[in-house]
Amino acid sequence: MGPPTKHAPFEADSSRESLASEVTTRADPEPAPAIGSVTLISRDAVAGPGGFRAFMSKQPMKTMTWLLVAAWLAQFSIAAQTTARVEVVFSERLGLLRIDGMALGQGGLSDEPMWDNRASEIGALKPAVIRLFLQEYFDLLPARGRFHFEALDRSIDTVLKTGAKPLMCICFKPRAFFPEINQDIVEPNDYPAWEELLFNLVRHYRERGAGIRYWEVANEPDIGEDGGCPYRFQPDSYVRYYQHTAAAILRADPEARVGGPAVASVRSRILPALLEAASTNRAATPLHFVSWHIYHSDPKVVRGTIDYAKDLLKKHPTLSPETFLDEWNMDLTNPPLDPRFQPCYVAEVIWQMKDAGLDYSCYYHIRDWYVDFDRFARFMSPTGTAFMTRWWNRMPQFDGLFDYQNRIRPAYFTFKLLSRLRGERLTLTSDHAAVHGFATHDDQMRMQNLLLWNFSKTTVPVEISLTGHARDLRTRHITLDATAASDDENARLRPEPFAKLAKGNQTWRLPLEPYAVHYWSFE
Repeated sequence: MGPPTKHAPFEADSSRESLASEVTTRADPEPAPAIGSVTLISRDAVAGPGGFRAFMSKQPMKTMTWLLVAAWLAQFSIAAQTTARVEVVFSERLGLLRIDGMALGQGGLSDEPMWDNRASEIGALKPAVIRLFLQEYFDLLPARGRFHFEALDRSIDTVLKTGAKPLMCICFKPRAFFPEINQDIVEPNDYPAWEELLFNLVRHYRERGAGIRYWEVANEPDIGEDGGCPYRFQPDSYVRYYQHTAAAILRADPEARVGGPAVASVRSRILPALLEAASTNRAATPLHFVSWHIYHSDPKVVRGTIDYAKDLLKKHPTLSPETFLDEWNMDLTNPPLDPRFQPCYVAEVIWQMKDAGLDYSCYYHIRDWYVDFDRFARFMSPTGTAFMTRWWNRMPQFDGLFDYQNRIRPAYFTFKLLSRLRGERLTLTSDHAAVHGFATHDDQMRMQNLLLWNFSKTTVPVEISLTGHARDLRTRHITLDATAASDDENARLRPEPFAKLAKGNQTWRLPLEPYAVHYWSFE
């Protein structure tokens, strides 16, 4: 048996002999191996005179039957494994990728800082913003004229420790302004006093130097308590509430950016009503960003909500708000249970978001948390409280980057790889619908990064071409392993030893398994 012939552009580095992704062929053909009664045919065995027909004439009848079946099945296997061709051009820089805008949020479940002992791990993901619910459990107005911000301060400080800025979602109903618990009573009984509360809240964090820029008016106002918040608006009531709330925020901080409506469905009538009000009376309805949510396991459906929102905005050419999809994840009730799915889903959704031109997103969410029935009963109806508590305390949960027991989930490591995509985006093209990726040049770290994945149920052979690098590079290949028994980072992000990449255009091939996520560094 002769030595293998290499078909990849890598040279061994230190003790490493070859990358796992290298393709090798044998110089001397070996006898065809057998599995049970099925003989596997080598290419060389049928390449001689007469080809496959001559080879078959020499086989016993039983073997011929199996070979015909195998050949018939192989045509479908080959068709299903169309090679994806990916090209990365190191010399073509497309501007900053701004991957930090694909950020995070935390559910409105408790006045406790729910992930304060994970601030370091979240900080490592480098999110630009972290969405925070300003829910009634913070007790911001214990009585008229008396403000209480200390409990909220702790959650704000947790966000700031990560290097991110809070995106403040206003969804509380002080009993002083809403004496009756009713999700359909949505406007306070005293708008001037409501505005005074908002003014003091915003001023408090401005004076503390929190650097809060974004204030979002309401959360899922189209579905009320079903969305975990005590408001269920109609389009006209939402617009009035928005106008009063935005006015108070901007009086306290003229540099703030105000938006909404954070609807559960982008097709809610509330969104076009807000856009219409903002375009016809911009002074009364300042609108710096629009927001909505989607929970669906198909990234293209997520992408469809962005396209729909942008089509709505085209009808109002005088408006130019930023776009926020600030809650998203897999289907909430019946998510795919393959542990490889969610990490790859995160990458594919974020690619679709970037490709559609979305400005910000907030993955829902950082940590799963048990709900206190009595705490929510203070401001939600018995039905709403039971639903909220049943959902979080009885339903299986798959959303958090950390689970109830504070264990890290595999999806966290996709965000960890995405966080490495700092700097300028490089040209990356793929001719396969399931294979996408990002490539970046990072001046600060003096390196390039490549992230590639296969969002499909079948293995896809991939041919990767690298062009435009003018010097020899050192590269490391890392594979995200969602099924590893350990949560250790080196088990989840399984590294291979460094290898050398020669300068000049290079091509290599590897199979991307179902929902595979692969990363390469070049330095």
